[in-house]
Amino acid sequence: MLSYENKLILAPMVRIGTLPMRLLALRYGADLVYTEELIDWKFLRSKRKYNDTLNTIDYVDQTDGTIVFRTCDKEKEKVILQLGTCNAERALKVAKLVENDVAAIDINMGCPKEFSIKGGMGVALLAQPEKAHNILTTLVENLSIPVSCKIRILETPEDTLKVVEKLVSSGIKAIAIHGRTRDERPQHAVHPDVIKYVAERISIPVIANGGSKEIEKHHHIQAFKEMTGCTSVMLARAAEWNCSIFRKEGLLPMDTVIKEYLKLAVDYDNSPSNTKYCVQNILRDLQETPRGRKFLDCQTLEQICDIWELGEYCHEKQSKYQKMGIQGRWQVCPHELEPPQKRIKMVETDLVGVIQMKVCFIRANFNDRNMPKAKLHGWAGKNGHNLPVYETQQVEKLFRTILTFNDKKYTSTFWEKNKKFSEQGAALVCMFHIGLVTEEELIKFGSIIK
Repeated sequence: MLSYENKLILAPMVRIGTLPMRLLALRYGADLVYTEELIDWKFLRSKRKYNDTLNTIDYVDQTDGTIVFRTCDKEKEKVILQLGTCNAERALKVAKLVENDVAAIDINMGCPKEFSIKGGMGVALLAQPEKAHNILTTLVENLSIPVSCKIRILETPEDTLKVVEKLVSSGIKAIAIHGRTRDERPQHAVHPDVIKYVAERISIPVIANGGSKEIEKHHHIQAFKEMTGCTSVMLARAAEWNCSIFRKEGLLPMDTVIKEYLKLAVDYDNSPSNTKYCVQNILRDLQETPRGRKFLDCQTLEQICDIWELGEYCHEKQSKYQKMGIQGRWQVCPHELEPPQKRIKMVETDLVGVIQMKVCFIRANFNDRNMPKAKLHGWAGKNGHNLPVYETQQVEKLFRTILTFNDKKYTSTFWEKNKKFSEQGAALVCMFHIGLVTEEELIKFGSIIK
């Protein structure tokens, strides 16, 4: 059974706590790692799949094929899934789905963001202790793995303790306490005295959180432990800025951390947008440097890696994965979604005689004056041709466009996540076949992977 005593922990952080960052935190010395908050209804529309290319367990959204949660054996005994929920029944359904893939379940009762509060989740649950208690009790009584929750402090130590005692009575194994109130933000001072007041009065481990402003180096963690009276500490921003904060030996240079993170992002086929977001939070003010601005222009994983001299590593890995038949965003089509869509047969028959090519449109590689559709239309008008005609098909949240030009039809077999992008992708296919764009340019754009 998982122990929460004397642990150094990566806190749950939206868009940061994905698999590459969790693995990096464990490599640097974290004892436990939390996922980012994952919302119950999004999990419930996903399907569990084993990814034999990456050796991961993937929970795949069945409306658009995106990854809701990815994990692997390297973290199985140390990863805690944090769930955003306001409903005990939904929470239990999700928990039973992942019960054999994670070490524990945590319920988010501390997020102060409007999205969570409006949905009755996060810190909103602290205003409904009976409901919060019911969610936790339902999980505790029906799961074989530990259950915990993460909260924020209330206006007084006494009010905080009263709610905590109610939550602890559900049978949870630990509670993480962020030392700020619902309305306080990182610029406000943390209240370690309130955390200590609670920790001295309850019987389960309390995990202290909210001290990143005071924690700049590893040895500062001990001081925060003493201030809060806790043996376990959870780090968010300090880890987000430099994950090597977990190293007893001291911080590593920023570029070293970025390179190690990028290798993990490539190895586990992390999405370019999520990878870019994580690197942005490491660079912080350095985004305004010449290298930082070049980084901000990147859209593909290979473009990002190239800045840190890992472009070839990324290209070789991605090519290898493609040849192995990886099932990722590039392979998403209605066939891969379940239950099978009724419109699939109609979509299949529409491709008879259509020139097909797998091309992805990446918006950041084009400005408003050189968009594929605009270039194709300009060329057609200049050379006396009728303008292309676009017909877009939608299945669930996926889009594909068939472009008709000079009595020929063109489409990309890559299903985009919006109509405009699918039209631009079809235009790129047409441009390639009439000689307006080369394969080398498409590779450079990240529009095709070779």
